[in-house]
This record gives sequence, C-alpha cells and structure tokens, in this order.
Amino acid sequence: MTTPADWRPLAAALANDRARQVYAGLVLGHSPDDVLADLPPSRRTHIVDSLLAAGLLVSDGDTLRTDDDVFRRLLAAAPRPQRPRGVERFLDDSGRITSYPSGAAERAELLVLIAGRALAAGEVLSEKELNERLEPFSSDVAVLRRHLVDHGLVERTRSGSEYALTSAPGR
Repeated sequence: MTTPADWRPLAAALANDRARQVYAGLVLGHSPDDVLADLPPSRRTHIVDSLLAAGLLVSDGDTLRTDDDVFRRLLAAAPRPQRPRGVERFLDDSGRITSYPSGAAERAELLVLIAGRALAAGEVLSEKELNERLEPFSSDVAVLRRHLVDHGLVERTRSGSEYALTSAPGR
C-alpha cells in the first residue's frame, strides 16, 4: 500500500485506462468479478496489484473494496501552499496585478512595489519604454501608468513624453 505522501503509484494506476475503468466500476458498486471478468488472469493480477499498491483498493481476505479515504489522506499529507501576505496577495504567481486594493494605503504600497520593480532611480524613459516596463505587471499599462503618476511615484516631463521616478516618501 502506498503512503499518503507518495502520489506516484496512485497517478500511475489512474493513468492506465483499464485500471481506471476497473476502479470506476468498483467505486460505482459493481462486484470485482464483474469488472474483472473480461480480463486475462495475468492482466487481472497486474491491474489489481497496481490498484492495491496505489492504495485505491484494499483486500479483505478474498474480497476487494475501494478505500474511500485514499484521496483525503493524500491531500492531508501534501504541504499547503503559502498564501501571499501583504500587497503580494494582489499579484499572481508571475507578479502580475490581479486586482487593485480598495484601501488607499494598500494601493499606495502596491504601487510603490511595482514602481520599484519597473524603474530605477535616475532613469528617464519614453512612454513606450515605460509601457514595456509595466507590461509584465498589467495588461492595462495605461491604467497602471496613470496610478503611478496620480500617486506621485512617477512624474511626467512637461512635454508629457518622458517619465521618471520621483523621490516620493516611502521609497
């Protein structure tokens, strides 16, 4: 029988079409004799052994039955993914903004984070260059750029054609 943390035998058993059909039949309440009847003895033994090794079936003497707790044990043994904290929770795994915080303080903190990742102090960028830098963070770079300007983190030149980081507090 597989240990709860060892998912490989379970995945291997379920990757086999015929083993999956046998398991499904047993889960649906069909008898082992019915679901295994059309298989040659060697194939029957192989499938039953793989389902037993995966923990999907248990043998009670001469009878086979499904183990209803195998998936619960497997999930319980898996480490829970760490949920992002702070403003990182508004970013997906690739660092893109999924939503903007509703609170002003958190929104400002998120924008400071993005500004620091996208621009370096002293850089002066054209709008096109800034858009290219902001694209990894949002599909709507115009809105993100406007937020950065409105929050005083990025400033536009008088002509509006170039952008640079400001020396805003909190940076």
